[in-house]
Amino acid sequence: MKSIPVREIMVSLSEYATVSEDATLFEAVMTLEKAQEKYEQSLYPHRAILIYNKKNKITGKISQLDVLRALEPKYEKIIESRSLSRFGYSNKFLESIFNQYNLWENPLNDLCRKAGKLKVKNFMTIPAESEYITEDRNLDEAIHKFVMGNYQSLLVTREKEIVGILRLTDIFREISGEIKNCRI
Repeated sequence: MKSIPVREIMVSLSEYATVSEDATLFEAVMTLEKAQEKYEQSLYPHRAILIYNKKNKITGKISQLDVLRALEPKYEKIIESRSLSRFGYSNKFLESIFNQYNLWENPLNDLCRKAGKLKVKNFMTIPAESEYITEDRNLDEAIHKFVMGNYQSLLVTREKEIVGILRLTDIFREISGEIKNCRI
């Protein structure tokens, strides 16, 4: 496969959904929806929102799973809830946790109130150092980071400033295109 720099397939920060860390969940969801409408040329809509601080620096992100976890605060009591099923726990075990912690006992009853009160800074994910890649790096290095970190996206930097986001779906599209071009 030819060497492709990350900058050629990343989504520019200006095209991505961003909100202030003081924004509410409601504001974040509305911003994501607007960004998806603008980015309709892609088969893959945006699935995360980047969060910036008072200095307009990206400090975190929220994914669709982060939103669901924020709506049910009891998940905080379950240590590493997001990774339990990856370790081969049975559906019966996961169901027992659901019942033990009374998760979603008021399913979405208070959704509007919660969405208007929850501040994104309280449930955003702060990216690890390994979730950054410079724009001049090649796709092969990015693939390695995605696989080893089990990430859905990487933040793309230029001189320590975040300039875009590289999504797993964009890499997959690139790889799929290369596979289609194979002469088998």
